[in-house]
Amino acid sequence: MDQFIKTEQQYELLSIINDLKPVFRHREPDLDNLGSFPFADFQDLKNINYHTLTLPEKYGGQGFGLYEYILAQEAISEGSGSTGLSIGWHNGIILEYAENNHWNRETAEWLLGEIGKGAIINSAATEKNAGSPTRGAIPRTTVVRDKKELIINGEKTFTSASPVLNYILVTCTNEVGIIEMIVIPKDSPGVTIEETWDMLAMRGTASHTLILENVRVPERNILKTLPATRPEAKGWMLHIPACYIGIAAAARNYAVEFAATYTPSSLGKPIAETPNIKQIIGEMELELSIARHMLYGTAERYEQAEDKTTLQESLDITKIAVTNGAIKIVDLAMKIVGSRALSQSNPMHRYYMNVRAGLYNPPMEDMIKAKLASASINAIQID
Repeated sequence: MDQFIKTEQQYELLSIINDLKPVFRHREPDLDNLGSFPFADFQDLKNINYHTLTLPEKYGGQGFGLYEYILAQEAISEGSGSTGLSIGWHNGIILEYAENNHWNRETAEWLLGEIGKGAIINSAATEKNAGSPTRGAIPRTTVVRDKKELIINGEKTFTSASPVLNYILVTCTNEVGIIEMIVIPKDSPGVTIEETWDMLAMRGTASHTLILENVRVPERNILKTLPATRPEAKGWMLHIPACYIGIAAAARNYAVEFAATYTPSSLGKPIAETPNIKQIIGEMELELSIARHMLYGTAERYEQAEDKTTLQESLDITKIAVTNGAIKIVDLAMKIVGSRALSQSNPMHRYYMNVRAGLYNPPMEDMIKAKLASASINAIQID
């Protein structure tokens, strides 16, 4: 990844994270357990103020942009995919605000001030059996007014990093059918986290179910209404493919080290010296290089664009292509390591499962392909 570092600031940021990577990697086996979460990793990241990476400087943050954020997210995920994806939502949501200023000002000032003091946030939009918000699902979680208070009822799934969240940004439908995003302190009466997350992949994200029963918050906690009155740039969503290419890099590193040090008695030399293993390693290197060039090239174009919303299609394509590339890299690494890669004690089984979770993070591949197909067909019909 060194070839993608452009500035001294970026080098210093990655140097600090690189020191943490082996620590995260050592702890990662604990995340195979049900109910697990990388608490120690989060504390290490907070100790280096990583939770303020994208927070504007006026609120006590570091004010880094998309490119540095993506570099850092890949590096963290190489140490632990669950840690990378979990903290990625927090910093990404902040970066989206820093670029768009799309929250109600008074609420934003208060929430960003809390983050500057150490608060961790994430959004909660998905609901069981309601369909995906990215496919137009309307929240069944409700909010009603009671004088100057809001009363919220409902359930949300996939609430990543739930054990350490201080504030949750919840999408609700109000009395007249308007969707609002409301900031809910996790310690509010009526807020419960039900530990339902039993996925085999990314188990350490603790993406449990959020239950809201007559939760009361001040009316000023309304962060914004949906849909937005103007398009919002979504460059921060590149943290998703960055996470999965980080996992792929970890698998590649393990496989190459294994190939260079494993000498079967029947061969008398490391398997890395055989033509077929060299071919697989070369394929991994090619896929990793292509994925990174696409990821960081898109991030660079995004930062330079005057109208960032024009790059939404490129962002979507990058997520799909990089995630699929990451899966291919891990599959190739599995071939090098062989059957022992499926052992519980071998980290490869975790890389194999975790990288596939990227297929189910937004945007969804079928939606993007359908949009691309429609655009292609329409272009021919116009011609």
